[in-house]
Amino acid sequence: MAASVIHGVSLFTDHDIYLFKEGTHFRLYEKLGSHPMTVDGREGTLFAVWAPNARKVSVIGDFNGWDRKAHPMTVRLDGSGIWEGFVPGVGSGTVYKYHITSRVHGRHLEKADPFAMAWEIPPRSASVVWGLDFSWNDADWMAKRTERQALDAPVSVYEMHLGSWKRHHHNWDSLSYREMADQLPGYLAEMGFTHVEFLPVMEHPFYGSWGYQTLGYFAPSSRFGTPQDFMHLIDSLHRAGIGVILDWVPSHFPTDGHGLGLFDGTHLYEHEDPRQGYHPDWKSYIFNYSRHEVRAFVISSALFWLDHYHADGLRVDAVASMLYLDYSRKDGEWVPNCFGGKENLDAIELLRRLNEAAYTNFPGIQTIAEESTDWGMVSRPPYLGGLGFGMKWNMGWMHDTLNYFSKDPVFRKYHHGQLSFSIWYAFNENFVLPLSHDEVVHGKGSLMGKMPGDDWQKFAGLRLLYGYMWTHPGKKLLFQGGEVAQRAEWNHDAEVEWGLLQFPGHEGVRRWVKDLNALYKAEPALHQTDFDHKGFEWVDFHDAEASVLSFLRFGKNRGDMVLACFNFTPVVRENYRVGVPQGGLWREMLNSDSDWYHGSGVGNAGRVMAEATESHHRSHTLTLTLPPMGMVILKPE
Repeated sequence: MAASVIHGVSLFTDHDIYLFKEGTHFRLYEKLGSHPMTVDGREGTLFAVWAPNARKVSVIGDFNGWDRKAHPMTVRLDGSGIWEGFVPGVGSGTVYKYHITSRVHGRHLEKADPFAMAWEIPPRSASVVWGLDFSWNDADWMAKRTERQALDAPVSVYEMHLGSWKRHHHNWDSLSYREMADQLPGYLAEMGFTHVEFLPVMEHPFYGSWGYQTLGYFAPSSRFGTPQDFMHLIDSLHRAGIGVILDWVPSHFPTDGHGLGLFDGTHLYEHEDPRQGYHPDWKSYIFNYSRHEVRAFVISSALFWLDHYHADGLRVDAVASMLYLDYSRKDGEWVPNCFGGKENLDAIELLRRLNEAAYTNFPGIQTIAEESTDWGMVSRPPYLGGLGFGMKWNMGWMHDTLNYFSKDPVFRKYHHGQLSFSIWYAFNENFVLPLSHDEVVHGKGSLMGKMPGDDWQKFAGLRLLYGYMWTHPGKKLLFQGGEVAQRAEWNHDAEVEWGLLQFPGHEGVRRWVKDLNALYKAEPALHQTDFDHKGFEWVDFHDAEASVLSFLRFGKNRGDMVLACFNFTPVVRENYRVGVPQGGLWREMLNSDSDWYHGSGVGNAGRVMAEATESHHRSHTLTLTLPPMGMVILKPE
């Protein structure tokens, strides 16, 4: 058994306590939790936990036989509600929890540490003392990150779930962080993606939640290795030139007994009123955003991943559920704000402070909102009245586009506006176009499965979908398996259907995604003005009868331009006239129907000469052959 507790040791200053009470201490992970250190020549661990409604708190674990009387902590006398204690002989790797005796009915609770840097592998639920020392080798990436993640830079994101990207076939285990570090960076670099986005890696008790029921807000899941192993994965990705975005969930947390709920016997982290503190959709608790200390906890978690793990961005989950007090609730099931409205003013303030703190402390990062409503100015600065995110997922584009592509081509002419409508609002926010995990689960089928027709039409339709996405204004996001035209719906207990690549149609889609990424990065017109209306011009969006669209994309230099033409039917469109702003030779840069992609090989022999004849109010005309269920991208020589 470790020696008894040494009291009076603290990492907090009076100023820290002031900021904590004010809700503006955003590096609480440096003060609360378990911190290995040496005190008076004795190695041990300093424990600190916030439990203002506790009568007693002690540290329990293997080291003391889980005896709640062995290592009692003392409460600070400054009214902060923080309990502290230094336990000699306890070091890295020690398993522990806090035993809390509540003032409320004398309840006895055993709780994991909200600030633990590591946890036991679920279903075990204890915290683990762990240091975060690591020798980073990503200085080159970090120095260039601001430029590589600017709003005018190419951003093509590969979204993935750590447990189901690849598995060991002899026992079906997931890859570890270090095994993934050996395979993932090279694969993403070869495919041309600029970023990877991990579904929540933060520790979660139920694997089937995919990480969206987070409890370990300061610990990567131990299912795949240690904190340093995860750092090694990020370091390896950075050295390969790949940015890392972490999915992060500040909107709700699970009700597991060892977690944040009823932490000191009271509703400490969650709102006491279930109309504000319990989420009916996810059967989980909602943070009490009005409580200063809780706000500091949430924002500290965000900054922690940017700080200690060199994350390049955070994708913030379920922002809409935070913004609206009536989200997924019927009349009488929610409480209006002080003005009688449905807006959650405390959550709005938290999101603004979060983004201000993130961008101030870590220049060059990006925060990305998953916000599914038409809330205005999500990706505009707080000083202009916005929420302060760098980007926002374009859920409207996703829904309209997938709905259109799922229709039989015979009927698409009646739904032509579903494709053209997105441009009306494309520049209201800094949009990411998401074909995410949410679209390939819960009976929705795979992207390949959404395409109508026989296999030839499905492959052609999928290539056409990707071509439309990669040329449409906005940054790109594709979930794992989409690049191989996966046939099955995503299964978190399986892996990507890599075996399909032995078949030409699937390999053709992979090649198409790779070449789209290469062109997207190489052509300023396709990425520099993703968020600027000056970079987009329709050539023709009226031809519903033929189900054909055409538009021009421009870089900041108007001389950088590309033309994209789409035929959404399996009928070849020959001698199709398209107006362009200049004459000369136009090169066919990509053709989704090329033999190389297992298409039918219909196209324009690689180049077309523009005639000095006016079309579509432009001085010159290209007479094109538009491939069946295909698209072409052309550029003037």
